Amino acid sequence: MKALILGGGSIKGAYQVGAVQAVLESGYEPDMIYGVSVGALNSTFLVNEAGRQAIEEKAIKWSTVGRKLLEFWIKNIAQPQDIALLRSRMALGVYTLMSRYDGVLDPTPLHNTIRQNVEGFILRNSPIKLKVGAVNITSGELIYASPQDEFFMEYVLASASLPMLMPAIPIGSVKDIYMDGGLREVAPVRQAIEDGATEVVIIACHSKKIYHQEGFSHRNLVSLFERVRDITVNQIVNNDINWAENYAERSILRGKNMKLTVIRPSEPLILNLQHFTEKDISRLIVEGYKEGLQAMKRAEEVNNKPA
Repeated sequence: MKALILGGGSIKGAYQVGAVQAVLESGYEPDMIYGVSVGALNSTFLVNEAGRQAIEEKAIKWSTVGRKLLEFWIKNIAQPQDIALLRSRMALGVYTLMSRYDGVLDPTPLHNTIRQNVEGFILRNSPIKLKVGAVNITSGELIYASPQDEFFMEYVLASASLPMLMPAIPIGSVKDIYMDGGLREVAPVRQAIEDGATEVVIIACHSKKIYHQEGFSHRNLVSLFERVRDITVNQIVNNDINWAENYAERSILRGKNMKLTVIRPSEPLILNLQHFTEKDISRLIVEGYKEGLQAMKRAEEVNNKPA
């Protein structure tokens, strides 16, 4: 079983889009796709497009699936306002004092875009398995939801809800509150392996090392949250990938067939959620595409190497 793992990374998910295109063009055809945070959004779009092709055309052309995701980003995500709106200081102060804090950013634009571009029926009937991770911040539990779950789209939106910056998402009659799955896992490879994956491609949005941010202002609330999150997410994704690499090595030593390909930036990606343009998005997509092609080529060489 082949699994495509799409990690978190906020707006750096543009890099992931380019890498996805490279992976799918290289002939990798996933049976299952797993996502967290921006990876939850990208994975849901991919499974929706694959399902649409399977229903309408009776076949899936994966290179087209990847290209549709790329076109979606270019068309819909070109400026900060396409993701979220900055709440007024007055409203933020009043709601905080009244214990009604609902995030610094209003993600309504992103929520509307996602809902307009995926369909529950297609997701439920897609031949490609899909799971997205979100954290129940009441219990602390990481939940992986599939399109068969009643409130699946709420889980997707919750997975992409940046802690402290965006509002938590209530789900279900009990009104449990959910947020970014990246609080627990950034690259959801464990779940894929538990579900039977034996050939895994991980696309992370963070390099192994964190970048030194010159001119960083800790007095800017959004910048501070983003910086703290980057540092935390960087360590979590490193742990996730290290676990996957160790698992693959142990499996091979035991004589089990396990293939693992990791695609991640060679250098830290620099992109500000508050200040980015269409050119910035295109730059990261191209970077992801180039590094994705290189990683898939290396993987092919290793797999074809005589024992």
